[in-house]
Amino acid sequence: MITDSRPVRLSVASVLGAALIWSSSFAVTKVALDRIPPMTLGALRFLPAAAILGVLVHTGPDRRRLPSSRERLFIGSAGLLGITAYFALENVGVDLASASDATLIVAAYPVLTMALSGRGEFSPLRLTGMLVAIAGVSLVVRANGAHSLWGDVFLIAGGVAWAGYNVLARRDGSGASPIVATYYQTLAGAGGFALLSLSEVDRWSAPGGTDWLRIGFLAGACSVAAFLLYNHGLRRLDASAAVNLLNIVPVAGLGWAVVLAGERLTLVQVLGGAVVIAGVMLGLHRRKTEGGLRRGTGGHRGTAQ
Repeated sequence: MITDSRPVRLSVASVLGAALIWSSSFAVTKVALDRIPPMTLGALRFLPAAAILGVLVHTGPDRRRLPSSRERLFIGSAGLLGITAYFALENVGVDLASASDATLIVAAYPVLTMALSGRGEFSPLRLTGMLVAIAGVSLVVRANGAHSLWGDVFLIAGGVAWAGYNVLARRDGSGASPIVATYYQTLAGAGGFALLSLSEVDRWSAPGGTDWLRIGFLAGACSVAAFLLYNHGLRRLDASAAVNLLNIVPVAGLGWAVVLAGERLTLVQVLGGAVVIAGVMLGLHRRKTEGGLRRGTGGHRGTAQ
C-alpha cells in the first residue's frame, strides 16, 4: 500500500518556514534592545500577538470548539514556559551577548530536547545528525568576536526552557487546533511578560517609528505566523525532529546579516552552513527509514524565536 507523504512534507515545510522567519529575530531583537528593555520588549511583542490571535480565534470556525477551562490552564502553563520563560531568558542573553552567540546556542536545542524526551525518541543516527549540525554552526560563527559569559548562560538556560516546553506541549490532549493552542499559549506568555515588564518602569521611554516597525515584525511575523507554522508542523513531527530543523536558523541568519547589517560571508561560514544542512538531513533520514513519523495528529504538539 502506498502512503501519501504529502502531510509529512507539509509538516517539514511548515517547520522550515517558521525557522526562516525566526532566523531574523535575533538581529531584529538585538537592535530593538538598544532602546527597549528586555522584559518590556517581550510584553510589546506578545501583547499585540495575543490580540491578533484572539481576533482570529473568536471570529473563526474554531470559536465553537474551544478547550475547557482545565485544558486552557494546561495550554497556558506551556505558554508561560515556552514564551515568558524562554523569551525572557533569550532577550536578556541577546542583550548581554550577541545575535551570533544566540545562533550558535540554538544548535544545541535538539540535543536538549532529545535528553528531556526520553529514550523513546533516541537513535544513534539522529544524535549523529544533531552533532554534525552543531559542528557546522560552530564553523559558521567561530570567527565572531568576544563572548559574554553571562549572556551565553542565559541563552543556554533558554534552551532548557524551550526543550521543556516542547516536551510539555506534546502532552496536551485537548485536541485544540494549532491557532487555538497558540492563542492561549501566547495569551499566558503575554500576561507573564506584562508582569515582568513592571520591573523596568524606570527604563521606559516612548519607542520611535522604526522601533514600532521592529516590534510589529516580531509580533506579527515571528510571534503569530511562525508559531502557527511551527505548531502545525509538530502535529506530524515529534519534538526533537522538529527542533532539529531549527538548525537552519543560523544558516538563514547569515543571509539576514548580509542583507540587514552588510556583513560579508567567508568560505568557512559557507562550509559551516553546508555542514548544518547535512546534519539536519541526516536527522530527517532517520524519520523516513525507521518509521518514526507520527501518523495521527493527536492534538496540539507545541511551538521557537
